[in-house]
Amino acid sequence: MWIQQAAEAAGVNPQTLRYYERRGLVRPVGRQASGYREYTDEQVRVVRFVKRAQELGFTLDEASELLKLRRAKASRKSVRAVAELRLADLELRIADLVRMRDALRALTIECIHGLDPACPILEALEGHARPDGRS
Repeated sequence: MWIQQAAEAAGVNPQTLRYYERRGLVRPVGRQASGYREYTDEQVRVVRFVKRAQELGFTLDEASELLKLRRAKASRKSVRAVAELRLADLELRIADLVRMRDALRALTIECIHGLDPACPILEALEGHARPDGRS
């Protein structure tokens, strides 16, 4: 199949498929005399695999590593190690997001109910108050 057909079958646009190709994640099986790239069902499966990995928070480099493990029929332990690293990173990011949410929530509450005429949000952004709303 050609790039447009392969992209549609994989649920991506052709630019994504070309990008994955440049990154070495997928390669066309060949080119026609006209220059059109040709892809097989296996390349479509690879693109879907990468997209699903990204949906779970894996980077393209990690997806590439998972593909190599898949091709090598690696042990579950090897695959789990990659997933555990991603999970640990996601947990840290979630903790940061919760901290930011709580700080912004405190600032917006202070903005509504505060007696000080200065805006606590602007003050915090200028460095006059801590992001958690306290001076």
